[in-house]
Amino acid sequence: MTFDVWLPFHADEIDGLPEGPDYRFWDGGREFPADPADCAFYVVPYMKPSEVSQRPMAEMTSVRAVQTLSAGVDHVLPSLDSLPPGVVLCNARGVHEASTAELALALVLASLRGIPDFVRGQDKEEWRSGFRPSLADRSVLIVGYGSIGSAIEDRLAPFELARVARIARSARATARGPVRPLTELPSLLPEFDIVILSTPLTDGTRGLVDADFLSRMKDGALLVNMARGPVVDTDALVGELKSGRITAALDVTDPEPLPAGHPLWHAPGVLISPHVGGPTSAFWPRAKRLLADQLTLFVNREPLRNVVLTTGT
Repeated sequence: MTFDVWLPFHADEIDGLPEGPDYRFWDGGREFPADPADCAFYVVPYMKPSEVSQRPMAEMTSVRAVQTLSAGVDHVLPSLDSLPPGVVLCNARGVHEASTAELALALVLASLRGIPDFVRGQDKEEWRSGFRPSLADRSVLIVGYGSIGSAIEDRLAPFELARVARIARSARATARGPVRPLTELPSLLPEFDIVILSTPLTDGTRGLVDADFLSRMKDGALLVNMARGPVVDTDALVGELKSGRITAALDVTDPEPLPAGHPLWHAPGVLISPHVGGPTSAFWPRAKRLLADQLTLFVNREPLRNVVLTTGT
């Protein structure tokens, strides 16, 4: 018995796909490639608005697996209640670590060394020399120590840091050192020069970086958001940036895309990249390998990897 698999890539572009399923290409277009009721494995289109990603889900009455191509799954969560019980939701762990960690390092270095100011000076043919902070000898706190947080630390390791600390929902041990529980975050914040956010967006992390969080940060500290925009209270951040006490580098914002005229654009001490942590040349081969592996497991009726939750449980 055949079944449909919806892919945001053409099947002939992915090496190693198992035989058997009918592969349907759908990357969020207005027309569906087939009846959603026949889809058993749904690969969510990448970098599309949540309303696009969720649009066919209510009609997917036979679906058994939903696979995102992002580390976060918040863009499909609202439609999970429309799916049958027993559907597994899988994320793209292993796909975005390299790209996201690279950008985190780039934003840290650019912010500390004043790269945005150099670019503005070049535009005006001005030689803006001066003394800038180095990453060496800084202390870094990584909030959200999953696979992306770990990859960020891997890339920070050669930079002669004074200290790295790690925060996750619960405490655990790693090869690089202990991971502290989220409950210790308020007491740790005043000790660190750089705070990097790489936590998923959940009910527990929405608005985590509020006025109290920001007020506890060290004077002159840098906040780097590689997580999701709503993890940070934007109004509180704008207020703190206007005081000049801290700086920020943001790959994600709330709202997103950040609209023209929003005060965050011109807040002092902020560097904004337009949510580009994942979409690089590194994405394509890793995403395709993930899909080939997951679909081989699915066809062979073996447990899938990266399962975030199962509906109805």
